[in-house]
Amino acid sequence: MLIGTVGHYLAKLRCAATYAVMAVILLLPAIWNGFPFVFADTGGYLIRPFARTLELGRSALYGAFLAAGISLDFWPCVAVQALLCAWMIGLLLRVQGLRHPAVAIAVAAALSVCTSLPWYAGQLMPDVFMPLSALATYLMTFAWPKLRRWEITALAATVAFAVAVHMAILGVMVVLLAVFVGLRLAVPSASSLRPRLDLPAAGIAAGIALALLSNYVIAGAATFTPGGANFLFARLLQDGLVETYLDRNCPNPTLSLCPYRGDKLPTENDEWLWDGDSPLVALGGWRAFAPEAERIVIGSIEQQPLANIQAAAVDTYAQLVSVATGDGFDDSENWHTAWAIRTYAPQAARPFLKDVQQHNAIDFDPLNRLQIPLALGSTLLLPVLIVLFWRRRAGASALALTVFAALLANAAVCATFSGVNDRYQSRIVSIAVLAAALAGYELVQVRRRSTP
Repeated sequence: MLIGTVGHYLAKLRCAATYAVMAVILLLPAIWNGFPFVFADTGGYLIRPFARTLELGRSALYGAFLAAGISLDFWPCVAVQALLCAWMIGLLLRVQGLRHPAVAIAVAAALSVCTSLPWYAGQLMPDVFMPLSALATYLMTFAWPKLRRWEITALAATVAFAVAVHMAILGVMVVLLAVFVGLRLAVPSASSLRPRLDLPAAGIAAGIALALLSNYVIAGAATFTPGGANFLFARLLQDGLVETYLDRNCPNPTLSLCPYRGDKLPTENDEWLWDGDSPLVALGGWRAFAPEAERIVIGSIEQQPLANIQAAAVDTYAQLVSVATGDGFDDSENWHTAWAIRTYAPQAARPFLKDVQQHNAIDFDPLNRLQIPLALGSTLLLPVLIVLFWRRRAGASALALTVFAALLANAAVCATFSGVNDRYQSRIVSIAVLAAALAGYELVQVRRRSTP
């Protein structure tokens, strides 16, 4: 009895130590940097719980998460993110039959070199929750019989938090759930590929409730993080669809944008949304312009349905293959984040300003020479693996299907509602490399078993 109890606690200790080592490996780039990585949007998140207002695309809940780590220069925030990544990887390996701690540590090390994962795990942004939510959804949907009850609860909580801190994750999760509904209708009831729907649906529902509740508690408004219509408008503007709409409907005294037709309108979505001399500023900002943005978006879709579908399809493909690591890691756009840190976390300002990132001393070219081919190759390989394993290895096929559906959903949601950006696909494509590697391991095992 005593020996069994001691063995049980030693096993738990070994498991915890493994996850800790994996998390440290994933945080090595941030540790080398001397401070958690930031992005131009980091300051917008951090301000939310102090200003107690909602802002364009900035989750108040994630801002509160960042605020909780201020006293230790935000290191607890990235430590939590890295530990979640380590736990999720370990859980995935376990359900695939790979239980040895050395394997889990080796996989974490390989992902740290071969993918963008450590750069997002160590960044003060909610981006890392995109791949985490996709893996959590796979585990709850297809691998739930191999999980403990508390693990399922923790996976659902991870999805809920991810949905609440980033509206793009909500979109991707809804698309994934729709794919699983279609799959459930298509496969026989006895098939091991028949997905379970209630657990991922519960995670999404909890995330929606958490988003509304956290925004109410922090900002006094039980609503989603604002910005959908404005981001979509900016993407239509970049694709030239707004100009076409204005040419068809102006002059019109009820359209304040009519006087800005032609070369007065920016051609890039970021210029429209963020530049200080954008017409958006003269029109009163995103809040004042939101009703007209929504009107133009709806009008454009009604008047140019095929052009909108074509533009969204082209952008989705472009986003699917845009995967370079390092987008936004230079210091050129960090002035607002620097101001937010000096204002709300002044003790962190010194290490922040001294870190490697703020001196533009990170060269991503050597990494991308390895990571881009692996990311694109893995993405292209996933559909082949789905077909290859469909009947013989249901677990590998389900993982490849979930990851590929998540990649497509991420590309479609981000490209449609925001535009094409390397960062959007780079933050999730690490799980394509992981899924492809696990499928390769499955192939090797199948061949070994079939060899006399």
